[in-house]
Amino acid sequence: MNEDEEEITVVDPVFAPWDGRRVPVTLLGGYLGAGKTTVINEMLARADRPIAVMVNDVGDINIDAKLIARQDGDTLDLSGGCVCCSLKNGFLEAFEQLRERPVPPELVVVELSGIANPSSAAGLSSTPGFSLDSVVVLVDLDQFLESEDESSVVADAVRAQVAAAHVLLLTKRDLVDEDRVDAVRSRLEELAPGVPVLLADSAHSIAGLVGLGVRRPVLQVGQGASLFDQFQTSIVPIDGAIRRDDLDALLDDLPKNTVRAKGIVQVETGELLLVQIVGNRRSVEPLPMAETTEPTDLVVITA
Repeated sequence: MNEDEEEITVVDPVFAPWDGRRVPVTLLGGYLGAGKTTVINEMLARADRPIAVMVNDVGDINIDAKLIARQDGDTLDLSGGCVCCSLKNGFLEAFEQLRERPVPPELVVVELSGIANPSSAAGLSSTPGFSLDSVVVLVDLDQFLESEDESSVVADAVRAQVAAAHVLLLTKRDLVDEDRVDAVRSRLEELAPGVPVLLADSAHSIAGLVGLGVRRPVLQVGQGASLFDQFQTSIVPIDGAIRRDDLDALLDDLPKNTVRAKGIVQVETGELLLVQIVGNRRSVEPLPMAETTEPTDLVVITA
């Protein structure tokens, strides 16, 4: 090879699993003790569709033995198609293990460590076969102001978590008074202006919000005690194909306190678009052929 010739590196193409389908990923963050593991337990106990949960240590998740169909090292196969696997061998390796499964889950929930910055994990979540859906950060009302104070050695980590969030959920309400709640809300508005701050009264409520990450919207909402008892859920009907400009205008006109919105919409060209709003993040993107389904109305949740 001549000195003037550039060496060409051949890179094997990356083939997307599951015929191009993308599984949505929700990152669940929050400082130590905010309640992440409790929420994961609740999600697995109430799951009504196959989900995958990644945690720092499977042993930390107290799963009823009756729900465990099989255990293989650091992976638990649960009844109903759910799976729970450990992150201790690496974030990307855990996704690779999921890619090897013949059937994809409906949703992946990643429990980040108590000092992890969700921004660092966000890019890793969009590996082949997966796409970042949302970043939900839990805020411990009882400890947040002290953890975030300038004198705290963990202040930078706590602020980074808040800054990366699409939605902030306040936990440990039973341990504080109303003045504390107001003080935390005020500080969060300074650190993350425009990001919805929601007061969650139970792990059940938080699990309900996190579970909304599934690719296909659930239209039958509000059944039984759930997140929807705290917040207003409405259905925006979309009859037939809609012009893209009209769709954008419809989304622009949604209430300012919209926490979550999701739907599959057909535009005038016949293309199907996945519409998602979570906090102050909005995306409208084409559905891959592997995800083609009937259009839906738009599910909108407001605080």
